Amino acid sequence: MNFESTDSYIATEDLLLSVNAAIKLERPLLIKGEPGTGKTILAQEVAKNLDLPLIEWHIKSTTKAQHGLYEYDAVARLRDSQLGDDRVKNIENYIIKGKLWEAFTSSKRPILLIDEIDKADIEFPNDLLLEIDRMEFYVYETKKTIKAFHRPIVIITSNNEKELPDAFLRRCFFHYIQFPDAEVMKKIVDVHFPGVKKRLIDQALRTFFEIRNMPGLKKKPSTSELLDWLKLLMAEEISADALYSNDPNNFIPPLYGALVKNEQDIQLFEKIAFIKRGEI
Repeated sequence: MNFESTDSYIATEDLLLSVNAAIKLERPLLIKGEPGTGKTILAQEVAKNLDLPLIEWHIKSTTKAQHGLYEYDAVARLRDSQLGDDRVKNIENYIIKGKLWEAFTSSKRPILLIDEIDKADIEFPNDLLLEIDRMEFYVYETKKTIKAFHRPIVIITSNNEKELPDAFLRRCFFHYIQFPDAEVMKKIVDVHFPGVKKRLIDQALRTFFEIRNMPGLKKKPSTSELLDWLKLLMAEEISADALYSNDPNNFIPPLYGALVKNEQDIQLFEKIAFIKRGEI
């Protein structure tokens, strides 16, 4: 069972090695990288490439580890008891299964994506350690143990917004997705937009990396934002010549709102563009 680059996802050699190493070691794969570098899509592509079901658990700031196991809806049971509903006799009717429960009881080995784990409370990763290690958990309300039919392939993503506990990190196989260089980025673009004029792609990539490399930029444009920008350029039939101009009144590339997302960066872009073109 080896993951390979797909028609819609370009993976570097070191990323392929990391995914396959985590599968062989049966360790969670912790993926870090800038937002928009394809961390979430990676899990989707692994599932598609290996023909395995994908179970996605998208983490929020309010998410608790218990939510991934199960929740007991005591309020619903109380309401049903007041209404005389026979469902109250079976407590299992009020157990809401979480994503780990779903993954553990999947009839086929699944891919379990725990997406943006760093959004949750700092204790969240540690609270999952026992269940991920043992591949089982106990349901106190029903006095039953839920054991994994198959060990899921666990892929965990993080945007590095906060440090993860050492005990959690020790149990993971780690990979940091480096931002693609121009050569890899061109392959990614070719996958998404085959047949686009080479000159347009070359000029768009040149402009894109010039913006990313500006010192002091608050929010660097990501791969997904580049793809959105290219889609708009083609929809509006923008030419390669329009992406770079010596006219001081027209130095910002068209449809720049797909790349630059705050007013501070717009002001910085204007200032640097004027300096480069000798206007100030």
